[in-house]
Amino acid sequence: MTDRRAATHYERLSFLDNTFLALEGPGNPMHVGATLVFEGGSLVGDDGAVDIHAIRTFIGARLQYAPRYRQRLELIPLERHPVWVDDARFDVAFHVQHAAVPHPGDEEALAEMAGRFMSQRLDRAKPLWEVLVVEGLPDGRFAMLSKVHHCMIDGIGGADLLRVLLSPSPDDEPGDVGEFEPRPAPSRAQLFADEVARRVKAPMEAARSLRRFVDETKELSEEVRHRLLAMTHTARSGWFSNASQTPINGTIGPNRRIAWLVSDLDEVKAVKDALGGTVNDVVIAAIAGAVRTFLQEDRGFDVTGLDFRAMVPVSTRDSGADPSAGSNHVTMWLLDLPVSMGAPADRLAAVSDATEHLKVSDQALGASLLTQSVSFTPSTLLGVAARVAAATARPFNMTITNVPGPQLPLYLYGARLRRIFPMVPLWVNHGLGVALFSYDGKLDWGFGADRDLVPDLDRFVDRVRGALDELAKAAREVAGE
Repeated sequence: MTDRRAATHYERLSFLDNTFLALEGPGNPMHVGATLVFEGGSLVGDDGAVDIHAIRTFIGARLQYAPRYRQRLELIPLERHPVWVDDARFDVAFHVQHAAVPHPGDEEALAEMAGRFMSQRLDRAKPLWEVLVVEGLPDGRFAMLSKVHHCMIDGIGGADLLRVLLSPSPDDEPGDVGEFEPRPAPSRAQLFADEVARRVKAPMEAARSLRRFVDETKELSEEVRHRLLAMTHTARSGWFSNASQTPINGTIGPNRRIAWLVSDLDEVKAVKDALGGTVNDVVIAAIAGAVRTFLQEDRGFDVTGLDFRAMVPVSTRDSGADPSAGSNHVTMWLLDLPVSMGAPADRLAAVSDATEHLKVSDQALGASLLTQSVSFTPSTLLGVAARVAAATARPFNMTITNVPGPQLPLYLYGARLRRIFPMVPLWVNHGLGVALFSYDGKLDWGFGADRDLVPDLDRFVDRVRGALDELAKAAREVAGE
């Protein structure tokens, strides 16, 4: 919102963005993250040192295309609803930091550093993102650890933001570094007055919306029926009941453990071509197989009849939307994982049937509409409700997100991006989350876990690798190879 008389500017957070703020607690920082591994190129000297000044300059220049990254939070008095305002004290050096991975700089050492980095909450007095540039990797490579609060971006938006920093050309230049001129933030009195005015207008806006709804219903009865059915299917899908308690669901702390896996995208496509479904179905079926063997063989937990559910984010971002605008355009599927099934092909068939049903019933739309229906909840009540619900409800056991990325090489100021391993935040009582990013012919898997609840994360990664091999074997048998 802009007040021309005072030349001030601010933007209210949406209900969903504000929810991600409200869900954050001491044991569950709500930032999304990634570990990006680059070839050094001209950014790494003969001594292995990274040119941090060049990287900071490059990122600083590109932030003009992602204005949210130079904004901080302010709160409306009394109502406590957050708004975005330009950060007059913004300094890119505080957000792009520099470190060296301990010798020998192997994957284990980098994962340990990533775990510590992802464990630390972002400072709400500053723009809610940080990057840690890490030197000391083998073969002259370097890494970039990044984290951005979930209230700023969703998974798809995060992938689109790569377009701001990364380029398909190794000859990309920073461009003109325009001077940042922050717009004045409103005073607390102005924020309060504007909120009072907004509340006064709300009933009139609601009445106008109702009239439009009635008028449009006459012509769009089938669409209205579709939306009501979508909300009904969503309400019945398990959001208001608890999934089973498992060894990976319990009290979590702030410390994270990180692990990675790389699989060949063509091999996953070969599985879906032979056995049916989609790439995403194959991924989910592999995770279901890994959960089965991990719980049974590594934790001695009986999975017979287990009601194990995954929350799968689904993008609602319009294809023509500005990727640099930030904010969340995402809703959620709730998916039963067939962990009781022993045969890999049967698990994949069950997953494919379930995802097809979710598409037909449009659960993503239903969840989005249910979210909108409570979007007028005051922020003070939202914070209490979100924390209570997160601590007492367990509609799902883990998060699985799979973000499609570009299938060609990308570069950061001439340095080729080799791998990008994403990380999802852990919800309260959820000890494990899985995120994937497809890039340049590979699937990059990022696993994030509570350090104490899942100390054997590497074992779970091995189980995923084994489940992928089982599916590949079943596909070869069907193909007669």
